[in-house]
Amino acid sequence: MQKKLLMSSIACGLSAAFAGAAVAQGAASNLSGSYRCEPQPVSCQWSGQSFTIEQSGTRLDMRSDKGDVGQGLLSSNSTLSVGAPWNMLGVIEPGSRIQWSNGTQWRKQ
Repeated sequence: MQKKLLMSSIACGLSAAFAGAAVAQGAASNLSGSYRCEPQPVSCQWSGQSFTIEQSGTRLDMRSDKGDVGQGLLSSNSTLSVGAPWNMLGVIEPGSRIQWSNGTQWRKQ
């Protein structure tokens, strides 16, 4: 009987731990808003200087000041990807910034 009680307690504890981890990982960043490409305008000339992101769940709709439109996906609470025309991977950093795989950075305004 003690063995069954111990196993049941362990199972409940593990279930609670995994449920907590799932909630923490599922907490999506709020990326909706206006962004400015940094640090140097020259590195942003081909893509635009400012961007708007509209977020719905994990789906991201992005638009540049040049009129380019792309769709992205929030792949975790700290990473995202965007398809054409930019085709980049990004890391969400403190200070409302996105560091992109092409070396540019977008800072939320």
